[in-house]
Amino acid sequence: MALESIHPAVRAFLDASPKEMIVGGKKVKSISGKTYTSINPSDGTKLTEICSGDQADIDRAVEAARAAMEGPWGRMLPGEREKILRRFAELIEKHSEQLAQLESLDNGKSLNHTRMIDSKVAANNMYHFAGWPSKIFGQTVPVSMPEMFVYTRRDAVGIVGLIIPWNYPLIHGTQKISPALAAGNAIILKPASVASLAMLYLGELGLEAGLPAGALNVVTGPGGVIGQALSSHPGINKIQITGSTAVGKQIIQNSAVNIKRLTLELGSKAPNCIFEDANIEAAIAGAFKAAFVNSGQSCVAGCRLYVQKPVYERVVAGLLEIAGKTRMGHAFDSDVDLGPIVDESQYNTITGYIKDGRESGAKLLTGGERLSPPNVPAGGFYLPPTIFTNVADDARISKEEIFGPVVNVYSFETEEELVRRANNTTYGLAAGIWTTNLARAHRVASKIEAGVVWVNTYDFFAPNAPFGGYKQSGYGRDNSFEAIESVTEVKTIWVPTRQ
Repeated sequence: MALESIHPAVRAFLDASPKEMIVGGKKVKSISGKTYTSINPSDGTKLTEICSGDQADIDRAVEAARAAMEGPWGRMLPGEREKILRRFAELIEKHSEQLAQLESLDNGKSLNHTRMIDSKVAANNMYHFAGWPSKIFGQTVPVSMPEMFVYTRRDAVGIVGLIIPWNYPLIHGTQKISPALAAGNAIILKPASVASLAMLYLGELGLEAGLPAGALNVVTGPGGVIGQALSSHPGINKIQITGSTAVGKQIIQNSAVNIKRLTLELGSKAPNCIFEDANIEAAIAGAFKAAFVNSGQSCVAGCRLYVQKPVYERVVAGLLEIAGKTRMGHAFDSDVDLGPIVDESQYNTITGYIKDGRESGAKLLTGGERLSPPNVPAGGFYLPPTIFTNVADDARISKEEIFGPVVNVYSFETEEELVRRANNTTYGLAAGIWTTNLARAHRVASKIEAGVVWVNTYDFFAPNAPFGGYKQSGYGRDNSFEAIESVTEVKTIWVPTRQ
């Protein structure tokens, strides 16, 4: 196994331990002085120490964010914000290799993936929203009253707390940071404790780009502590999160302290649906990728695969063939397709579901067991693509989000049956449809209860295309002008024009 070398700047970044938070325009240690160890999931080795924050650190960050809103950041003209955000985007692009390496070291995702997708999407997100500050318009309102001029304006909502997960820190982070900064808000970002490094590096790039002190703060530490502190803090005006539905429900309760604005992207159990008239080879390859990219640790993983009966056996055989050729290993090994599970806790969660699936009567066709050296590095939690058939619709593995490399394959007969079963979930984040019948594609897409539906493709995003969920997958949207709307308040102003 020949691994790619760590970039010198990444090595220097890791060696400057412990990694400090970014608060008020400075790198600072936690007030308590506590740290925790960042582990490389590919081999279990130590990466660095990271400062571990708590309520006091959130209080300090809120003070810094408020000072920014009352000071130069809050008074900055739109054109100046655009210049800073463009510089920020340019720096993300310039440092794309460092960011890609940090994300792969931190969460085990293949370096090929983070180079080709994550770091590039992060720069594109920032470039897109860098153009928005001078384009956030109000409206004139034609009220039916004589000599009355009425107009609206959009103001920054204030201090925004952002909570992001460990699976796609660069993408989720910039999806949320970019529009919030474009609208003139001050941010307190809480990255996942097991994958904070890329966000700390990103925070440093923000300072280098010229963000005023307190405009972007990064506070690291345990989710239960910092997430609680953010969502219940009366000085924070909005919380935006990508996370589990259980965490989202707790944040909703905590937000009542000051009726916080909320945008929630939560759990998922996405149906991916292959009709008999689909391009079957493309559908098989697409369905495999939809289920197993990033070892299934994806918010939109196509983990419920519905296949029309005439092509069911062919699809299952195709999936098994790809699974047998899938190479797993260290994130820095350019020859591998999939990396490890992020940590032991997540591995135990996934394998608990696999055990439950087998006990429920589902048929395990492949996978389900941890891989061992010399096939993979020691110290990592490697779980191969795991495929179940004969799964009951009411089985636990059919209903609950597993967030791992597990797909259930179901057969169906009619379009009506498919729609009913696909919608038989508390979630509604994403879905896929594979068919060459254009009318069917539009018809079924309109009936699926999900915030995004891909037709004859899967897992594509753009900063100008809204993304978010139905039902218990949350509310509000990332990307597009809807993201700008969610971090602004609308003010209506009435002015009599009579003499």
